[in-house]
Amino acid sequence: MELHQVRYFLAVASALNFTRAAQMCNVTQPALTKGVQKLEQELGGQLIYRERQFTHLTDLGKAVLPMLERALASTDAVRRRARELRQKEVAPLTIGLAPSISASLVLEPIAEIRKVVPGLHVELREEPPSRLVELLLEGEVNLALVGDLDDKPERIDDWALFEERYVAVLAPSHELAGLPVIGMEALRQATILDRFNCDVAPKFHRLCFPDALPHYNHRSSRDLHLQHLAAAGFGIVLAPEHMPRLPSLKALPIEGDPVWREVRLLAVQGRRYSPALDAFVKVARLRDWSLHAGSPLQTEHRGHLEASGMSARLASPIS
Repeated sequence: MELHQVRYFLAVASALNFTRAAQMCNVTQPALTKGVQKLEQELGGQLIYRERQFTHLTDLGKAVLPMLERALASTDAVRRRARELRQKEVAPLTIGLAPSISASLVLEPIAEIRKVVPGLHVELREEPPSRLVELLLEGEVNLALVGDLDDKPERIDDWALFEERYVAVLAPSHELAGLPVIGMEALRQATILDRFNCDVAPKFHRLCFPDALPHYNHRSSRDLHLQHLAAAGFGIVLAPEHMPRLPSLKALPIEGDPVWREVRLLAVQGRRYSPALDAFVKVARLRDWSLHAGSPLQTEHRGHLEASGMSARLASPIS
């Protein structure tokens, strides 16, 4: 089946006249008729009744018409997309986020690179860190932000962005809300709101609950859902300090700050960077993350991004 044959058939179906359809396709009528006949041979049946004064679709023609219209539309969409990519009209960027990494971390970097990368199209994907590494290597994700990562292949580039502690997020009406710091014994007696697939949960279990699992009565796969539960007094959310929270909640430190983690940026080593990926990596490595996370940077890449120098910095190679 050739695309031009599909176009010829759709033109005849629209005009119900071979002469006008040939004019629409800018071909001769014999060429159009031959193309439709070849399509009929391919599909094994007549698509159009041809009469001198009356041309109409057969039952087969009516049946395949919407499918062929969708097929042609999809082909045209593919061509448009390819043209946009060639002409740099679209700059796709797929960012992977570990479950404990809030999308709020990437909003300002995305806003910065959108100024210098026209046509930026961002997709955010949330997956466990190990799965994000797989998606990076498969090319399904361009870069990823993760916390602690136990096993990292040599092909993965890895930059530390900042270090942060975990805090207890709870409603002001919670019985522990009046304390300046939540002690370990009080934490072990409290109801903890559980997040599915939390990549930091093993560290919490090891450092804060070594003898018994926390009291988990309620759980969700969404941080916002857990926060609403906390706001309603159902328990405490253990969250990274950078995590945005509802105005009705407060965050308290945990005695001794037992749980810390580094937030790291991952990309595939040696792979050619697209303009969008190149710009994001530069912005992320130059950014002063301490302003966002509320904790000191643990990396040498510090300093504010001055608006006047942004374009020049994004244009220079990554060192």
